[in-house]
Amino acid sequence: MNHIQQSIFDQAIRTADMLVKMLGNECEVAIHDLSNLEQSLIYLAGTITERKVGAPITDLVLQELKKPDKEIKDIANYKTVSANGYVLKSSTVFLRDPVGKVIGAMCINLNVSHLITINNQLQQLVQFEHEETDKENFYSSVQEVIANLVSQVLKGFNKAPSLLETDEKIECVRLLEQKGTFLIKGSTEYVAGALGVSRFTVYSYLQKIRADTMLHPN
Repeated sequence: MNHIQQSIFDQAIRTADMLVKMLGNECEVAIHDLSNLEQSLIYLAGTITERKVGAPITDLVLQELKKPDKEIKDIANYKTVSANGYVLKSSTVFLRDPVGKVIGAMCINLNVSHLITINNQLQQLVQFEHEETDKENFYSSVQEVIANLVSQVLKGFNKAPSLLETDEKIECVRLLEQKGTFLIKGSTEYVAGALGVSRFTVYSYLQKIRADTMLHPN
């Protein structure tokens, strides 16, 4: 190994140490000297895979080395499983000398086993029994509740409230009744104003709707 190659490996080793310091104990960075594939591992920061200096090259790197140097590409974010069962997110950066010859590899392994477990738990937590259930809104005042319910219903008619026919206004009140709007004090006055009718007209609509519901519950 000449002094230029040594400098490249020294920089890679410094980078390996910094990555492990930054990412913590779940990170491992291996530096390989490809001049000796049988004992290519010359430096190991971290202990995820429980290898030691002098370990051989990995099969993935070996497969890349079958290509001409100019066709060898860095490999990012691939999944591996260590001998001790850890699921790893791995990336390999090939080290090159000034003329582009591949002389080494820096392999970064991040143990994501615990993150996969957490992700599975989170997926269970965010699952819903009824995906199609109407969304729930949160309000700071009763007026907001009523206004939003009325707005939701009126949107379905695709016309200004003043243009609604009588049967459409009755249907609007029926939909609001289904949503429980009239359980809220003050809702009748608000609905009357929105529909451009009197409070007593809304009451008469409600009486008709509730009578029909009694006669035809389904």
